[in-house]
Order: sequence, then structure tokens, then C-alpha cells
Amino acid sequence: MPSICSNTPPAACAPPIPAGRILDNFSRRFNTATAQAIQPVPPQPTNGDEALPDKCGTYTKCIKQASFGKVDLPAYTQFRAAINSGNFADFQALTFGGSRTLNNPMGSYAYSFVGADASQFGAPEVPAPPAVASEEYATELIDLYWCSLLRDVAFSDYHNNPVAHDAAKELTNSAEYKGPKHNGKVTPELLFRGNYPGEAIGPYISQFFATPTNLGALPFSQQYITYKANVDYMTDLGSWWAVQNGVGTGFTNQKLPAPVYLHDGRGLAAYTHVDELYQAYFTAYLVLGSTGVPVNPGSPYVVGGLPSKKQNGFGTFGGPDFAAVLAQVAKLALNTVWYQKFVVHLRHRPESGAGLIHLINRGTTFDAQPLPRVFNSHAVQQSVSKYGSDLLSQPFPEGSPAHPAYPTGHGAVGGACITILKFFFDGDYVLYAPQESSADGTTLTPWDPMQHPDYLRGNLTVNGELNKLAHNVTFGHGLHGGIHWRSDSDWSMTLGEAVAIRFLQDLACTYKEPFSITFTKLDGAPQTITNM
Repeated sequence: MPSICSNTPPAACAPPIPAGRILDNFSRRFNTATAQAIQPVPPQPTNGDEALPDKCGTYTKCIKQASFGKVDLPAYTQFRAAINSGNFADFQALTFGGSRTLNNPMGSYAYSFVGADASQFGAPEVPAPPAVASEEYATELIDLYWCSLLRDVAFSDYHNNPVAHDAAKELTNSAEYKGPKHNGKVTPELLFRGNYPGEAIGPYISQFFATPTNLGALPFSQQYITYKANVDYMTDLGSWWAVQNGVGTGFTNQKLPAPVYLHDGRGLAAYTHVDELYQAYFTAYLVLGSTGVPVNPGSPYVVGGLPSKKQNGFGTFGGPDFAAVLAQVAKLALNTVWYQKFVVHLRHRPESGAGLIHLINRGTTFDAQPLPRVFNSHAVQQSVSKYGSDLLSQPFPEGSPAHPAYPTGHGAVGGACITILKFFFDGDYVLYAPQESSADGTTLTPWDPMQHPDYLRGNLTVNGELNKLAHNVTFGHGLHGGIHWRSDSDWSMTLGEAVAIRFLQDLACTYKEPFSITFTKLDGAPQTITNM
């Protein structure tokens, strides 16, 4: 078979395509599509929870519920049949418990004419998520309770906060904890961070969220509207039950009157509640440009390590290209992760997992349950003391979106978009003079490494801060928002990266400039995209 970027015409074209540029373009499209289609489909393992007769570990939100924590099984059977068929009319016929609609299940079946099909992704980028009765599930649920208790504490104050110290101690001793550690221990400063290269260095908030920039002639301070502290939802069984049925509670988020810099979990949750999914990465592109970060050394417009003196990029390998490709890959990643959510995994949301804790403590039995250490967790005990129940407090009145948990849309889009930015820009470039928000979000202050533990010190690179940015966003929506498990976010980023790589393999064939560009993946390995 011709190489992926070959313009050799296929053996037979009917009707004949005129020779010249049109045939050249068609041949490239045919050959890239063929090269993608013949790639083997990887395994798509699941956690087995859907086999539980009562579906206690499966996503059923909005589907008619039979009783607290248990879906109406005929309604669920109808739901599963619609997923299996992929027919619009079958989703239209579902039996719901309220008026809330499912969030675009048909997006799972969308086709793409660039990159790989949504069905062509699986392990190892997307392994099976933790099952309800597993050690990792227990740890992830405990992590979420701690995160909810720290929602209004500034990240810069974690080192002085007793709840953060309690969280670090319990998570250190929790099996299968996947967050970063120092000398085998979780520290307050490492709570709720990602574990990809560069994420455990510097402030919690990425410099791409903390650096003012410009949108054309419009100054952009990077201050955002957030929600009032200590206003949480779904901590009583009545509102929790209504939300599971898709019934509105009548509550709305209470906004602060003035924008602030991102500095705590509630602020990140509020940002992700209303953001355009690729917004943070478009902003990062603006910051990369306004701060003078050079393009990837493999760009065809870099000659001998210096910008070409004869021509520059624009519609290809230039600003308009960078901006447009971010949006393009974001849609592709979103449709791909939706396939995983609905067609493959159907993982339930943390609000449902906490519902199991609450209901089991009050005598309800299920076909599976979290491990006993969740029920005995200090995080759950402190949550009961604060809220009067062991339900997981939510910063949004409606709880999670009306689609399954695993993997996350925000994370998949993030993994894809940061891959595009690494492809176009120099990922090893060091971002000097880092900043972080004050504890109240009103000012930006220099981040002094000497005022922090030595394991937080080091050079902040473009790659590291992009990795951090994607986790800020997906953890902001997930952990801080209480609506996603840690593994949802971690593996969604690797899925998004894989989507972007397959996309770039096709995109490479649209450029006439010869190039070979290498960037660093989330696992630290190099990845080369070339059309030569």
C-alpha cells in the first residue's frame, strides 16, 4: 500500500477523476483514509459492573428510577437497546423520570473524515475503569470526598490547612492511589494534581491560566466569575433523588459579583461549568504567542535553528492554522470520548457512588458495594459532620451532566488540544517568572520556589504547564466539581492524545511544506509526525 501521505491514485476510479491537483487531493484523502481504516481495533475492556442485575454501578441518570439507587429495569433495557442500535428514534422513545434530556448520545456514533474512527480506540489508552467493589474505586471515592471538603480553600493555603493534612494522610495509606507522591507520601501541596511530567512542579494552577494575554486588541486578564463559597447542593436525599430522575431542584448557582483569578477548587469547577471545551487551550495559544514562545524546532519555517528569512507560516504553520486546528481536533476528541462513554463503558457518576454509601448505611442492599474502608473513611465522617449526610456535596444544583462518567469530555479535549500545541510550539521552552493568585483571587503574585518544598522546585516548561493545564480543567470539572472520578480524567487525556496523533498523521498530508516534527507525549516518550 502507498505511504500514508502518498498521492498515488487508487487502482480504479469510477467515474475517472481528471488528472492534476484534484486527483492529487483525492488520492491523498483515499490513501490516508485507507491507512487509518486498516489499523487493528484495540481491545475495549470494561469493568463488568453492567452485568450486576440491579445496575448499581452503571450510568442510569435521567432514566426512570424504580426506588432510591435502583433504576427501573424495563426502562434500562430500553436504554441499552437504544445504545446497541444507535438509532435516533430509539433514544426518542426512552422512558425518563423527569424532564431533563440525555446529553447527545447520538454524538457517540458521529463519523469523522480525518484521523481514526471513534471505534478504533481502546486499551492501553483507555483501560477498564475501576469496578465498584475494587480498591481503586474506594480510593477514588475517598479522594472525591476530601476534594469536596477543600473546595473553598485556596490551593496556596493547602500546606497550612488541617483538612488538607488529614486528606494527605488518608490518601497516603489508600491502596491504588494514582496521584503524585513525594518519598512515598501524599503531601498537602500534591493533593489533586495530575501525575504527568511537570505537573508536580510549581503552583497548582498552570501558568496558562495565570498569565494575562490579549485576544486581538481585547485585553484578557484571566479573571473569571466564580460561585459563592460554602453553597453546595445535593446533600439531602430528596434533592439527590430528584436529580437522579432528571427532575430539577429549583436551585441556581450564586455568582460572585466580581471576577477573580483562579485560586481554589470552586473557581475551577465554576470555570468548567460554562466553558467552551477548547477555551483553555485557545487561551493557552494566545499566551504562547503573547509571551514569545518559539514554534516547534521541527517547523518547516525554522531553518538552522532560526526563523526562515524568506517566508513565514500563516494559513499553514501560522496563527490562523494553530487556532483552527485546536477547534477541529476538539470536536473529533469529543465525539470519540462519547463513543467510549455510551457504547463501551456506561460508568456511573460519583454522586451515584456516594449514593450507595448513604443508602447502604440506611439499610438498602445492592448487588455490589464499595469496600468497607470507604464507610470508615475520615473524609466521609467529616462530610457527615459538615452536611448531615454521607452524600457527596456538589457545586452544581443539577450535579453531573446527563451522560456517563468515563472518560471525561473535558479531559479528552484537553489531551487532544495540548498535543496540538506541543506539535506547533517548543515544548521544552522554559516559562520564567511564574505567578500564582493570592489566596482571595484578587491579585497575581510571583511564585517564589524558595518558599516551597524542594520537590515543587524546578523549571516550568511549556510541556509541563500544558499537562498541568489539561488536568486543571478536567480535575476542575471532575474532582473539584464532584462529577468525575480521577481515572476518568487521567485516561481521557491519554485518549485525547491518541486521537490527536491519528489526526495529525492525516493533517500532515495536507501540508505542502516538507517537515518532521517531534514532541513529547504524556508518558514522556517522543512522537514524530512527518510527511516526508
